[in-house]
Amino acid sequence: MAKRKLTRHQQWQIDKVQEERCARANKQDGAIEKAIEHGDLSAEQQGLIMAHYGSLIDVEALHGQHKGEVFRCKIRSNLGFLVTGDQVSWRQAADQSGVIVARDDRNSILNRPNKYGDLKPVAANIDQIIVTFAPKPYAHANLIDRYLVAAEASDIEPILLLNKTDLLDAEAQEHLEPMLARYQTLGYKIIRASTQTLTDLEELYAALNNKVSVFVGQSGVGKSSLVNVLLPGVEIKTSALSEQTNKGVHTTTTAKLFHIPNGGQLIDSPGIREFGLWHMDTATLLEGFVEFRPYLGYCKFSDCSHEHEPACALLKALEEGHIDPIRMASFQHIKASLDDFTTHN
Repeated sequence: MAKRKLTRHQQWQIDKVQEERCARANKQDGAIEKAIEHGDLSAEQQGLIMAHYGSLIDVEALHGQHKGEVFRCKIRSNLGFLVTGDQVSWRQAADQSGVIVARDDRNSILNRPNKYGDLKPVAANIDQIIVTFAPKPYAHANLIDRYLVAAEASDIEPILLLNKTDLLDAEAQEHLEPMLARYQTLGYKIIRASTQTLTDLEELYAALNNKVSVFVGQSGVGKSSLVNVLLPGVEIKTSALSEQTNKGVHTTTTAKLFHIPNGGQLIDSPGIREFGLWHMDTATLLEGFVEFRPYLGYCKFSDCSHEHEPACALLKALEEGHIDPIRMASFQHIKASLDDFTTHN
């Protein structure tokens, strides 16, 4: 299926929007340069991005007399996309606003592509990804696998968090317990928690201490509720599941960073229902399934699809019980989505 060709009017609209964006960026850059030339801005200082609101960014001052205060800052257009968790150089204006002039190097970045395949950063400089799921909304193993692959590809430690354990009934246990056992066998750390009964929150709190962590997961799994309980006084808006769909309602619209009193930082990210991996090649996807690694490179054919070829090392490992059939099916499902995206784009 070929990409749909744009009409002349549609292409004109796209070009017009792009021109307007460039004009706004150039105007803002001009205003920034003028403020610098006139001495209206302070000397450069270090800051930490706490939240991102389109063209405006909340930056916490890390040093000096305003240490700990948050300033709403503009950004130079040549800095690229900034994200929560980035450390930056910024200059303060007289009206308690500021301008970000540079970004420090990142030690890690969690990306996800949009529907067009363009990468969009979720959070930067993070130590661990807390993959959060619950009995409701329904926990899809394939979505969890996508998060795990993204974590492995980014060299960021993942932790699996089963939240809302107070909702575990017989049906949910029948679905979740075998899934948790699979991940535990693979060596992934699993934590259980409930904000209603306050069960096992000590274990979660200990895992977050002195780390930069990001909560990820579907809408409605209770990420914001966990932040509210773990960090009293934050009071993030939360919503109940939709009665019609039994799915979460989006309440967190941008990734926000919070400080943990005993040390560390926690980023609450917007909930999503799909985590695309369209930017990945098959080799990276294969590496993201940790149990596949001992068998990679041992297939008879270099272009093996791991579906039906003779002497496929992965299929042999599957047949011998070294690879779980559900995980293999999950890999094939993700691989098919990559192939489909490549074909249609």
